[in-house]
Amino acid sequence: MKTIIVEETGPPEVLKLQEVDKPKPAADQVLIRVEAISVNFADIKARQGQYHGAAADTAFTPGLDCAGVVVEIGDQVSRFQAGDRVMAFPSGGSYAEFVVAPENLTYPVPNEISSETAAASLTVGITAYNVIQKMARLEKGETILIHAAAGGIGSTAIQLAKLLGASKIIGTVGSDEKVAKAKSFGADEVINYRSTNFVEKVNELTGGKGADVILDTVAGENFERSLKCLAQFGRIVSFGHANDGSIPGIAKTDQLHSSCRSVIGYSTGTYRKNRPEFLREAAEKIIEYLLQKQLEIVISKSYALEDASEAHAHIESRTSIGKVLLIP
Repeated sequence: MKTIIVEETGPPEVLKLQEVDKPKPAADQVLIRVEAISVNFADIKARQGQYHGAAADTAFTPGLDCAGVVVEIGDQVSRFQAGDRVMAFPSGGSYAEFVVAPENLTYPVPNEISSETAAASLTVGITAYNVIQKMARLEKGETILIHAAAGGIGSTAIQLAKLLGASKIIGTVGSDEKVAKAKSFGADEVINYRSTNFVEKVNELTGGKGADVILDTVAGENFERSLKCLAQFGRIVSFGHANDGSIPGIAKTDQLHSSCRSVIGYSTGTYRKNRPEFLREAAEKIIEYLLQKQLEIVISKSYALEDASEAHAHIESRTSIGKVLLIP
């Protein structure tokens, strides 16, 4: 079968298509014929050697999630059988024609939902739902600030925030083109952070109160500035480091205790490894929202598997909108 292998970290060109043996499922795994693969920003970080889930100096196949059809099951698998349509977090990467995935990280896909939508929805849907509902515990009537609002997670988070009761949704983006896109997803106000001081604007839009919830995938200075527009009793969820060099952000305790504000860390990858069952509720809710047409997963581009390097370059250009897919 064909798969993408990264033998050394570096630019998109290190993504190489290779022929390897088809994997065999272990007792608790399913073998999936892949029909669509999601490209996530974590894949880029892994390719660059900056993602916590990738071992240094070890060849690997990138990719967090995919959708397809079960072709074989392990002896201990009871929830799936050959022919079932599924989306999954595979073991060993998803940029391949066939993957194996643990049963407890595999989820059924109804016939009404395409494999492309299922693949595109898994990481961004679970992540957006969990950071809003489980981590920040958004309450009805609160204001939420979503950074990178035109991206895969941002476009999904805007829609979920509205479904979960936010009264005002503010987004930040890096271009005027993305301002219009983020508004089309349902954001009430969108700020181009390259031309406008987002801290001042958020405080202005909230009458000086600040946002009750802030979703930050950027980290570094962006995180530190966000604290300056976080309301009393507010919660900022840090769940990525999309800035160049993965520079961390710093919070001082005196910015937190007297104002009863909270900094919350989240990683879908850490939950996958250590508490996989925690993810099931979010996966089921995302499928429910998709079936009820309350949620649209925005897919802007699809590439052939062998063109994975082009997909990465497109995302790194910071011009991508919504999700990007690979099709084996």
